[in-house]
Amino acid sequence: MKQDILDIAGISQRPTRLTASLVGMIAAITGVALVAISGWFLTGAAIAGAGGIVAVQAFNYLLPSAGIRGLAIARTLSRYFERILGHRAALIGLADLRPLLFARLAGADISEITSRSSGTIAAHLGSDVEALEDLSIRRIAMTAATAGALAGLGAALLAGVAPALMLVLGLALTLLMTRLLAPRLLSRHYRDHGDAVQSLKGLYSEYANSSVELALYGQAERVSRILEVQGLRIDHSRLAIVRGEGLLQGLQLALASLTIAIMLASTLAPLELQALSALAGAGAFEALGSLNHSLLQRARVTAALTRLSAIASLPARAGEAGGRPIPVCATGPSITLGQGNEATTVVAGGRIRVTGASGSGKTRLVMHLVGLRRDAPQSILVGGAKVNELGIDILRNIFAFSAQEAPLIAGTLADNLRLARTGVTEETMWSALEVACLAKTVRAMPEGLETWLGPDGARLSGGQRKRLSLARALVAEKSWLVLDEPSEGLDLATEQQMTSKLDAWLRETGTGLVLVNHRSGLDWLAKDVFKL
Repeated sequence: MKQDILDIAGISQRPTRLTASLVGMIAAITGVALVAISGWFLTGAAIAGAGGIVAVQAFNYLLPSAGIRGLAIARTLSRYFERILGHRAALIGLADLRPLLFARLAGADISEITSRSSGTIAAHLGSDVEALEDLSIRRIAMTAATAGALAGLGAALLAGVAPALMLVLGLALTLLMTRLLAPRLLSRHYRDHGDAVQSLKGLYSEYANSSVELALYGQAERVSRILEVQGLRIDHSRLAIVRGEGLLQGLQLALASLTIAIMLASTLAPLELQALSALAGAGAFEALGSLNHSLLQRARVTAALTRLSAIASLPARAGEAGGRPIPVCATGPSITLGQGNEATTVVAGGRIRVTGASGSGKTRLVMHLVGLRRDAPQSILVGGAKVNELGIDILRNIFAFSAQEAPLIAGTLADNLRLARTGVTEETMWSALEVACLAKTVRAMPEGLETWLGPDGARLSGGQRKRLSLARALVAEKSWLVLDEPSEGLDLATEQQMTSKLDAWLRETGTGLVLVNHRSGLDWLAKDVFKL
């Protein structure tokens, strides 16, 4: 599952990734050739200079210098295109990955969604996905590193078999050392860092939503200290990561230096070939450096993949895969609510009011009815089928729901109404706002339907948010309208006006109603009662 989500997300970038791998190989080979020929050329020129004027005149410096210039240009261009194409493939692939993960999360059982805070989800889709950039780049780096190592090995063979064998041994030991030590030195710290970032974002999201209350009760300083503790956790884990990476990179440098020294000591080739071999070996270690860096990041990537794979493997909502069709009359399915030996059935177009003491589970019941919860103890049938056997896709085509908390998105007023139905016209929006007794207020706003509401409708009052939520449910045009405390936050006159308009709308459209309310002013809307 870990690799599947990356393969699916990056499938559109395969040609780009292959091209980046090709130019990466060219960059690695030309880089090794550049330092090798430069070493041979400088050593040869020095020897010729020491040999006198005749040797200097016999030494051909034009061809090597032209080759060095050509290799330098080729290396610069190929490295440039490798970075451009490699990061393009990585970034576009990760941009494709985020909506895939979000869709998996949105399609999961509601209990899985509610168990994660908005800050945690932001950390998953933000920093965890960003960590996978290195994994995408590593695929390109592997081919370039292999090409550079082989080019260095070929150049080292010019000085003899022994230097080449020493280079192979040094490169292999570097990879083995990094692969073995990186998890031991870095895994725990990367895991701690990811958990700390996730925790900080979760806490920040929760506290930001309650910023007014925290300021009102003088808790801002205490919250700042809590967030500071989480920030220190991040700093400590990041410092430990830097120390671990520094130690490994120091060991890599020491091993590379030792390898080149042994290569020089193991050959009797001419000095210019010894210089070529040594610098080719240095170039091979440099080419391998990008792969070593990816191995250092492996612990970070593994920790991020573990968290993201938990989202990628989330089970679908109950009934989602095999939700069976339900018997539906011309205007919609019937609803049956049962408790103990008693049950109340309301046919399509009917109305039922759910009553009970505060805390008796009315909101849980209606959220279960529309598919947002699964823990109501009552028996709930829709069209004769148990609601748990029906997927959310079926239920969302039956019910339009205005929740007690009236959640709104950070967007315009029209954006919030369009959530209910794709392609809804402005005329329909205004009609719904009229029924919800909000049209006059919206018309008074300078930008009307395009008024920006801010996070969770921050620019609206509580009663206005409730009425906008009601208008959004009306715009959906479903068989059943489910309302949880629709008049909360309204004055008596507005409640009476809205109730009258809602009754007329229900009669005109033939829409059924499931109503939860505490205020008696709405009781007359539904004669059938289901009491908890």
